[in-house]
Amino acid sequence: MILYKTNGDWFGDIRHLFTSYTMQKIVRSVIGIGIYAAVFVWLVEFFRLEDFLVMDTMMFSLLGVILSLFLGFRTNTAYDRWWEARKQWGALVNNCRNLAIYVDSMWPESDTGIRRFMAKHIANFCIGLAWHLRAGVDLDKLVYLSPEEEAYYKTKDHVPNFIALRIFQRIAAAHRDGTISEGDYLNIKAQHQSLLDILGACERIKKTPIPFSYNVYLKLFISAYGLLLPCGLQESFGWTTVPLTMLVFFALLGIELMGEEIEDPFGLDCNDLPTGDIAHTIKRNVFEILEDRTPADRENKELYTKVF
Repeated sequence: MILYKTNGDWFGDIRHLFTSYTMQKIVRSVIGIGIYAAVFVWLVEFFRLEDFLVMDTMMFSLLGVILSLFLGFRTNTAYDRWWEARKQWGALVNNCRNLAIYVDSMWPESDTGIRRFMAKHIANFCIGLAWHLRAGVDLDKLVYLSPEEEAYYKTKDHVPNFIALRIFQRIAAAHRDGTISEGDYLNIKAQHQSLLDILGACERIKKTPIPFSYNVYLKLFISAYGLLLPCGLQESFGWTTVPLTMLVFFALLGIELMGEEIEDPFGLDCNDLPTGDIAHTIKRNVFEILEDRTPADRENKELYTKVF
């Protein structure tokens, strides 16, 4: 995700925009439509085809209004998905902190094992979720895995789910042996359940894209509009048709492709959510809460890998 300062460097922000792969696709397409428009104008003037290509520009105005309605819906829908994903990850930050505070408060101060276990597993749940929503969990990205845990997770398709299972197994065991009371169990259970609710909500966003028919129809509409636009502009603007066509196509295609980019907010595109950074922020927070120190201060890795 590109981070920028509001009301900062105007031209610097524009420069960063062109580092986006989506913007590079837009520029290539706009250059292509410009070449097409230039060839079209040359053919019309060379073969004297003006009388055969008389088109009322009012038609393009009406089509532009219809197209703007579709693009407005497309952009709003894509942004709603992006913003919903951001709210879910914001809730994940809060709930993980709450879960860590509950653990630190409910278990005896002498029980350092549960604190190490929970810190590691809460952090790995968030890191695993970030990668699960991309191409799949890379176990090398998780922290302090024991060989037994790594072998176990390799057999699973849904690693965050089984990390959540390990967390709840320890909570349920503490409730059964009387380490935590019934009230504490109900409170911490609600925090644990919220992790799975957020996981399910993110999977819903990931696996329910914009309907394919709508997506294809909008692409066809924009393509047809761009290809026909020189026909309506050539008579009035001559060679100025080329930059005008490129400008209009840049606006229409840019809105569509930017909507496509943020439609899946969990990837690694420039405008996707920084879920990996958020996950590592949660990792630092829970280790600070449960150990009063950061992961970088730790020297003995074995303390975190011996308990599965």
